[in-house]
Amino acid sequence: MTSTPDTVTAAILVIGDEILSGRTKDRNIGYIAEYCTAIGIDVKEVRVVPDEEDEIVTALNALRTRYAYVFTTGGIGPTHDDITADCIAKAFGVSIDVDPRARAMLLERIPEKDLNEARLRMARIPAGAELIENPVSKAPGFMIGNVITMAGVPAVMQAMLDVVAPRLKTGTKMLQVSIEAPGMKEGDIGTPYAALAKAHPGVIMGSYPMMQDGRFWTRLVLRSKDAALLAVAETEVVAMAEAHKAPAAVVTVTRGG
Repeated sequence: MTSTPDTVTAAILVIGDEILSGRTKDRNIGYIAEYCTAIGIDVKEVRVVPDEEDEIVTALNALRTRYAYVFTTGGIGPTHDDITADCIAKAFGVSIDVDPRARAMLLERIPEKDLNEARLRMARIPAGAELIENPVSKAPGFMIGNVITMAGVPAVMQAMLDVVAPRLKTGTKMLQVSIEAPGMKEGDIGTPYAALAKAHPGVIMGSYPMMQDGRFWTRLVLRSKDAALLAVAETEVVAMAEAHKAPAAVVTVTRGG
């Protein structure tokens, strides 16, 4: 499991045929990644798998041994193809059944006479799992070991993430600086920027081309958990950007955590 005192890692496992077919556009990956970055968890990998037991179990077992946390989305609804809970139980080698705690949560929203077999599927929880409350529609997610299982519906997933986040270990937050200037092109700054990246191994440096107002721009993004290292690198990259910007253009620096 990849983890150091100041670094906590995670992966995201998106489950669902509808994502792979394009019928549903994923809105969860970016949200989870941004949320994790803000609280000090580094998302290192994302996988998307179909609603197939072998694929889910294989991916889950690979990811949960490699990262401190695995966030899963999708496949915990009431229909026959919602098999995520069963797959997680299989991956951990535990039983799965209707959990009285989860059943009670469903009854907060659903009359007992309507709690049919399909709806009870949403109360089936792997043995030993901790429930993740769902303030939106009551059907809970769950956490077992280092695997956090949440709904695929974005509003529900987001609510579950708010609930579970305080229970997670976090590391040092990543700091970020964005530098851009009109007319600064990747091809012009590629060589000096590569030299700066090599000179500052403690800072992650990325380059992202843009087009705005009919002109090519380049946004340079510097990331580090060490504020002092980041500040030194920022000074040198800004100087390089000033040397390669278009005439009269202004270099813009944006800082964030």
